[in-house]
Amino acid sequence: MAVYTKLTNKDFLKIQDLFSIGKILKRSGIKKGIENTNYLLKTNKKKYILTIFEKRVNKKDVPFFMNLMSELNSKKIKCPKPIKNNKKKFFFNIKKKTGCLVSFLDGNEKKNLTSNDCIIIGKNIAKLHKITNKIKLFRKNNLSINSWPKLLYKIDKRINKLDKNIIPTLKNNLRTLKSSWPKKLPKGIIHSDLFIDNIFFSKRKFNGFIDFYFSCNDFYAYELSICINALCFKKKGKNFIYDRIKARNLIKGYQRIRKLKAIEKENFNILCKGSALRYLLTRSYDYLNTPKSALIKIKDPKEYLQKLQFHQKLNLFEEYL
Repeated sequence: MAVYTKLTNKDFLKIQDLFSIGKILKRSGIKKGIENTNYLLKTNKKKYILTIFEKRVNKKDVPFFMNLMSELNSKKIKCPKPIKNNKKKFFFNIKKKTGCLVSFLDGNEKKNLTSNDCIIIGKNIAKLHKITNKIKLFRKNNLSINSWPKLLYKIDKRINKLDKNIIPTLKNNLRTLKSSWPKKLPKGIIHSDLFIDNIFFSKRKFNGFIDFYFSCNDFYAYELSICINALCFKKKGKNFIYDRIKARNLIKGYQRIRKLKAIEKENFNILCKGSALRYLLTRSYDYLNTPKSALIKIKDPKEYLQKLQFHQKLNLFEEYL
């Protein structure tokens, strides 16, 4: 989440008139995240999240996101519920962009996950995968390995002021991963961006996932690899240290609901390298191209440089446990 598109009082009044949500009493931009513009709206009835889709989201993909969250709500998966406007549509045009409104999910991110939290998160990821396997929707992952060369091409030597190893690391790892990336693993709809700020707890209990705007069809084990990178490292000073206990519990929780197949375990190290490379690429690109006027905290690409270097030292699935 972030704020790139600034809205006026007139814009908010138009939104208020378009939806049967009551009177907007308060609105505030949400600085966390990096992809889309988000506002928290408080009305005299409820709270809502307004999202305006930015750079990486194709307008044609918005119905997929809305229908997915609507389906998940109907199947008792806790996540924001898309709100239809007075024209019976989930989305609308604003500032020459596409916007949507979803229900507010109570809770907050839990910055310091316990071992038990990781088990619960793992179980709920597996539940999500088993449910989405029954949902007949499809969206190609537009940030899959096939898109990475184009991103790399847009990262220039300005990134050297952060670290001179970023571009050589990107080139070398992309070359290696392209030749070893698996083609046939169990797959279906995944969230694809389960960072800590997209996992909500309320009163110390898991309360759902938010921000489904990278959801797509891809390998289930790739989702787990994203979570290993996002949730299972702890920061000490400027260093990111792998937390084996959290990783072990995340995978343990997942396998209580859905057992990983042997082929998924065989490719797990490759997937972890790939997810680390994907975020190193997008963070490097965003570091160079995010407008200075955007209300956003730029995320450090070097975090994922370290994580990628960690995965290069491992080979086997068991080494992660």
